[in-house]
Amino acid sequence: MIRILPYLAAAVLTAASAMAQDVEQAARAAASQLEAAQIQLSKADAARDRVAALTATVQAYEAGLAAMRDGLRAVATREAQLKRDLEAREEDIAQLVGVLQSMSKGDVPQQMLHPQGPMGAARAGMLVSDLTPELARRAEELRAELEEITTLRTLQENALLTLQEGLSGVQTARTELSQAVADRTDLPKRFSEDPVRLAILIAASETLEGFASGLSEITRDDTGVPAPVLDVPKGELALPVQGTVLRRANQADAAGVVRPGVLIATRPQALVTTPVPATIRYRGPLLNYGLVIILEPQPDLLIVLAGLGQVFGDVGQVLPSGAPVGLMGGDTQVADTSALQSVERAGNQRPETLYIEVREGDATVDPFTWFSIDKG
Repeated sequence: MIRILPYLAAAVLTAASAMAQDVEQAARAAASQLEAAQIQLSKADAARDRVAALTATVQAYEAGLAAMRDGLRAVATREAQLKRDLEAREEDIAQLVGVLQSMSKGDVPQQMLHPQGPMGAARAGMLVSDLTPELARRAEELRAELEEITTLRTLQENALLTLQEGLSGVQTARTELSQAVADRTDLPKRFSEDPVRLAILIAASETLEGFASGLSEITRDDTGVPAPVLDVPKGELALPVQGTVLRRANQADAAGVVRPGVLIATRPQALVTTPVPATIRYRGPLLNYGLVIILEPQPDLLIVLAGLGQVFGDVGQVLPSGAPVGLMGGDTQVADTSALQSVERAGNQRPETLYIEVREGDATVDPFTWFSIDKG
């Protein structure tokens, strides 16, 4: 009797299964990132600068969750590919299984009987021996693919549990960060805003350009605190949020509207930080841009961040590099649910978008003359 099944059980994984191992390693690395973020969150209470500690914690969670989502998408894509392949070969597989079952159950002495006598039996035996390696190869391919599907499914179930814990952890960290920023009293303040003149400027401004040009004229109570020092070379600023570039400067949108800034797609509730030390010149709703925060890293240089769901800080405060300035909008419950869905459905979720504009004096410049896209 040809013992194909024990042979298959002891075979080495194929290249496809090696791919599954690579995906598993990536998912485990993402899980380690989320575990490190959880430890970081537990230590934030004792940190000297709680805002900085919580900012780093949220960023660690976001990086870990992004890696976990990428891993889940890879797992789901690979599993779907294998299932499609098996469905396409269903008839061939059924025939192969039938042959394997008949060979494993057959009575060897009976198989040696042949109508043409011993010579016919010998020729039939030679034919079977020729076919056996090919049958074994095809059976090994089938076994490896079935084993890979099982591995991927187990990996997906475990990763979903880790993702759920990470989503809960990052929401806790965001809530604590918002409170820590509200409680903060140690930031220097260069000036205060004049609410009356600010209201007049907003009412009179029809464009972002007009509003930005009038900002320098509506401050009061200058405290004498020096302006922050811009210590990052031009072109090397990190993007203020994790995301991908949807539109570059002066690139028309679907409606044909052209704007001088860039548009970044982000996850809902993504953390937005200042890439350099900067003074807050404005925060609040503005025109049709939603919630806006305008930062001044140095005189005559403004960084406009628009489309946030929540903004932090007060006008006139001087922020250190990497300080949180707000969170993107979006329904976290919907976002969390979509993250746990299949790759096809999760891909249909509309992202949040952050608009970034940079102004030197009275002119706009391409933000990527200041920001490095590779660091976003």
